[in-house]
Amino acid sequence: MRQFISSKKIPLLFIFAFLIRLINLNQSLWLDEATTAIAVKTHSFTQIITQFSPADFHPPLYYLFMDLWTNVFGYSEIALRMPSVIFSLGTGWMIYLIIKDIHGFFGRRLSQNDTVGFWATAFFLFNPLIIYYSQEARMYSMATFFIAVSFYFFVRVMKHEKCNRRHSTIRSDFLLLNIFLILSFYTFYASIFYIATVYLYLLWTQKHKGRILMSGIVVALGIAAILPLVFDQYTNSRLALESVTNWSLVLGNVSVKNILLIPIKFTSGRISFEPKMLYYALAGGWMAFLTFPIILNLFRRLEGLFGMTLFFFITPLILGTIFSLNSPLLQYFRFQYLILFLSIILGISCCHSEQSEESRKGMDPSHSFRMTRYIVLIGFISWSLAYLLLPQFHREDWKSLAQELRLQNMPIYMISSSSDPLKYYAPELQVGDVRMINGTATGSFIIIPYTADIHGVEYQKSLSKSYSLKSTYSVRGLIYEVWSR
Repeated sequence: MRQFISSKKIPLLFIFAFLIRLINLNQSLWLDEATTAIAVKTHSFTQIITQFSPADFHPPLYYLFMDLWTNVFGYSEIALRMPSVIFSLGTGWMIYLIIKDIHGFFGRRLSQNDTVGFWATAFFLFNPLIIYYSQEARMYSMATFFIAVSFYFFVRVMKHEKCNRRHSTIRSDFLLLNIFLILSFYTFYASIFYIATVYLYLLWTQKHKGRILMSGIVVALGIAAILPLVFDQYTNSRLALESVTNWSLVLGNVSVKNILLIPIKFTSGRISFEPKMLYYALAGGWMAFLTFPIILNLFRRLEGLFGMTLFFFITPLILGTIFSLNSPLLQYFRFQYLILFLSIILGISCCHSEQSEESRKGMDPSHSFRMTRYIVLIGFISWSLAYLLLPQFHREDWKSLAQELRLQNMPIYMISSSSDPLKYYAPELQVGDVRMINGTATGSFIIIPYTADIHGVEYQKSLSKSYSLKSTYSVRGLIYEVWSR
């Protein structure tokens, strides 16, 4: 049995990773996912570009893909989320290929690469934040996949340059690198920090500046094709920052909290609980444990794949922080594509005993490092299962809220731009804007205060002049209030 598992460990790893992603895959959509569903359901392929995207803050490629996907598979929660499941598994496969393809490039034997590749892939596939977003109908898993594919061809370019391969081979890899860099930008704008990192590294390490310049021109032209849309969206985002009171907090200001949340969420996922001190102790302690083998490697090796991957992990964060000083976007989930580099770093750090001082002295330290690998993987799976199996960590339950509102049979008011979940689950319900009541409502009515604080709408202060709050109800992650004269 052990021999069978050892020989089939990669297929078994991906089967388990796929099955764990099916747990509660049909939980309620939340606001952004419902926006995805409504956008592709109510807009044609061309209307997504001409009508929807200018008012959105994301590139159109994911929505265009989802328009084609939903025309075949429908608009259920599972159908909407399945592409993210597939893209996350695809990224795991690319990580395995990246490490497998560098045989001999960084002085490692193929057997060492296979071990590192397996564990790096496992660390990615079961990372709790990756599992959370692999169950979300948004563009993050798709962007991470494109970045992983581009990094695969980047590593091939580096390998072929060092091994003096044919220029035609290098050109084809550069072309594919360029294509996937452009696709990543067309999927998620924050990938620009990764794209910049690619060329910073190439300019720093490569001698053939002409080839790098040509590659940069191709990518720049690809990005330029979408710039008119980017400028429209940027203008709209600046208007939103001015008109929506607390919009900058949603986007992510540069703050100590937002910076610290990046490593914490990268290692323990999206879940949070009370008391906060206990949560930060557990999540912070787990983060520190994972950091320890990485720090050990900092003193032993900064060259090779470890040093290169560390550069790709840190540099986009620095660039994103600098950019956020002017236009805030420093939220951890926008940088989740960096977890593919973190997984490689962890894989190397937990499998580096072959080059350790103890090995050179004839000692066998592999047992302690082997235990570290299992502890890391078990920890990731435990955090992931906490999210998957405990409903309090699931997304906002708009599905149940819609069922309750149907029974209430009262007028409903909320911030209209945040009403897509109700349009998805209860399209027959009429939803008015809470800012437009102004004493005109008669009888009893329902207020859903969702995002009212972000928009700076003090509805209770204005409503209390003519109405009284009768009762408040809660559904997971959401509340609604019943008001009357």
